[in-house]
Amino acid sequence: MTTFPGNRVISSLNCGGRLLALDPPAVMGILNLTPDSFYDGGKFTQDSEIQARVEKMLAEGASIIDIGGVSTRPGAAAVPADTEWERIKPALVVLRRQFPEAFFSVDTTSAMVAEKAIDLGADLINDVSGGDGDPAMFEVISRKKVPFILMHMQGTPATMQKSPEYKDVTSEVLSSLISRAKRLQSMGANDILLDPGFGFGKTTEHNYRLLADLNLFTASGFPVLVGFSRKSMINRVLGTAPENALNGTTILNTIALTKGVSILRVHDVKEAHEAIKLVSQMKSSYR
Repeated sequence: MTTFPGNRVISSLNCGGRLLALDPPAVMGILNLTPDSFYDGGKFTQDSEIQARVEKMLAEGASIIDIGGVSTRPGAAAVPADTEWERIKPALVVLRRQFPEAFFSVDTTSAMVAEKAIDLGADLINDVSGGDGDPAMFEVISRKKVPFILMHMQGTPATMQKSPEYKDVTSEVLSSLISRAKRLQSMGANDILLDPGFGFGKTTEHNYRLLADLNLFTASGFPVLVGFSRKSMINRVLGTAPENALNGTTILNTIALTKGVSILRVHDVKEAHEAIKLVSQMKSSYR
């Protein structure tokens, strides 16, 4: 029998006693509550706009809504944790009440923000620094027992695109993620996801090498999340801008799905959900 590459070992996450299915893969819709994100900064500031945006993403097939209060675009300056929490808290309170069946992730590198968000009902924490941004993050995650997205980034958002260098990008990124995941496990954490960090301290060439080798990440035994949505790794190759990079995003999402990823983090939920349905149909023919 022919076998399809990239079969996942973990098919669900335990989110406070609720199971978040990862087979078929899930869509994580992006909700930026920032004035300066690279694509949709400043678009969603009023409660009505935020609720309408989330309602649309859920209707289009998102399982997870990822709430961010700090821009992580290249060159972005750091924001105090108190300011970040002031942006996130009101939205999380309203959305948790308005959409009780949805799963909410909070995109933060701050242990304080993570803990407050979990206490208000956040189901997952998404840390672009992989724990480097705050030495207390791993302790909070281990104690609170929430799923944790462990992303790789070389440097910080302010510095990450200033001549990033690797001897072997795939080996170095994968080794770093596995080492941190095992440390988290040794502290008692469960449900750890890996994110190679496309666009975070990588050149265009690094990004496409990681994409080509993505099956090595999905073979690690940890579920894998990817985020290509409208990023410069698409625009530099196609000569597009973020506002017309949807087709390129869908193509990369589709490639990643064939390599066994578990979650697509996107601005455009409908298209990602359709890619999942089509690739899942193809994979079913191998079973």
